[in-house]
Amino acid sequence: MTVLVTGGAGFIGSHFVRSLLRSDSADQIVNLDNLTYAGSRDNLADLSGEKRHRFIQGDVADPRAVAEAVAGCDQVVHFAAETHVDRSIRDATAFLRTNVLGTQTVLEAARQAGVKRYIQISTDEVYGPVAEGAADESAPLNPSSPYAASKTAGDHLVNAQRITYGLPVLIVRASNNYGPHQFPEKFLPLMITNALQDKPLPIYGDGLYAREWLFVEDFCEGIRLLMERGAVGEVYNIGSEDHRINLEVARRILKTLGKPESLLQHVTDRPGHDRRYAIRSAKIRALGWKPRHSFEAGLEQTIGWYRDHADWWRAARARA
Repeated sequence: MTVLVTGGAGFIGSHFVRSLLRSDSADQIVNLDNLTYAGSRDNLADLSGEKRHRFIQGDVADPRAVAEAVAGCDQVVHFAAETHVDRSIRDATAFLRTNVLGTQTVLEAARQAGVKRYIQISTDEVYGPVAEGAADESAPLNPSSPYAASKTAGDHLVNAQRITYGLPVLIVRASNNYGPHQFPEKFLPLMITNALQDKPLPIYGDGLYAREWLFVEDFCEGIRLLMERGAVGEVYNIGSEDHRINLEVARRILKTLGKPESLLQHVTDRPGHDRRYAIRSAKIRALGWKPRHSFEAGLEQTIGWYRDHADWWRAARARA
């Protein structure tokens, strides 16, 4: 089987490429990535010489690049996206181009190529804030940020391709992923790398925002399962169902690194900040998936990776 992975030089995408290679889930992997600030060949350095992996630099909003990449592929896993909420608030233009136009371009190319399965990587943020309980796959979509709105639009385009043209699609909505190689603008790597430099850890508002954290390798295993056993036309939530308060997570990082809590710095909250995300993952758990990493174990591994790879995250910050 040949699989096209879009955004495969980014954080989750690069982990997924490795997951496919380790599991022998694909005979060939085509990796299409535009290498924007958050994507880097450095994330794939250990795959140099891997004959089953072919990298193509290209924009998912470019029909020619996408058509070249998807030719001969059996499945498409579409990660490529602009993902940072703060950047979307400052300027949503790139988010609309990549997350909406790019998704439509990949969908159209996948349909023309006759792929057997298209998997859209989405986010729990499309459900908007969940004050209590958890959102299952039937919950209404209620995005708050320009980022979440662009991902919601992408999900609707995927569903429209299924209804109108019969494209065999699945949508995956994930909770907050974390782990090695995550660009240091995101919450956990920002907290870790700032603490390593004895710099202030910026905490929005009162810091009492709840997020559901999922170790990236566990997420990749869930996607691989859906490549084989997911039902076409369905939406699957993938989350740990383990919720943590941002302020407490920052304190845990400081404690692990032996840094003082005086580094915590409350800053002005961002507009439209969702208080809490929570999703139910019963549908994929019924297929046999469950996370293998506790938050404590995953966070310790993540902190250790950033402590040992300062050259990587310093270079990543320089690209921003």
